[in-house]
Amino acid sequence: MELITKAHGKIEVSDDRLITIPAGLFGFEQYTKYALVDSDYEPFLWLQSCEDPNLAFLIIDPFLVCSDYETDIDDESLRNIGITKPEDIVIMTIVTVPHDGSAITANFQGPLVINKKNHECMQAILSDNRWSTKVDIVQALNKKGGC
Repeated sequence: MELITKAHGKIEVSDDRLITIPAGLFGFEQYTKYALVDSDYEPFLWLQSCEDPNLAFLIIDPFLVCSDYETDIDDESLRNIGITKPEDIVIMTIVTVPHDGSAITANFQGPLVINKKNHECMQAILSDNRWSTKVDIVQALNKKGGC
């Protein structure tokens, strides 16, 4: 699929990189079709809207930042995107890079849950108060992967 992106202009995206978020992301419910696009800075990826070239989110695997990260998401919510086995789950978090030079953070309280078999996704809200919407990525990495 040919896609116009915010970061790279026109690119070709294979079908296995397309993601559907039936309920949308919080605050962006009207956008449901996305593509996973490599960024220039590994291990970050872009979650690029297929419907609006100006809408893209930087994302990262939270377990690379915080080895003791845990998500407790109820089975009913997971079934809504077709997940029946834990091994079908990929967890990602949305990253914020402020323009003012303050800390780069990741939303550990609202992770993205991707079904790697059918490419459907949802954004969960965790009730565990250990996780914040603004986990400082550099600070967590300096703690050797602990949060």
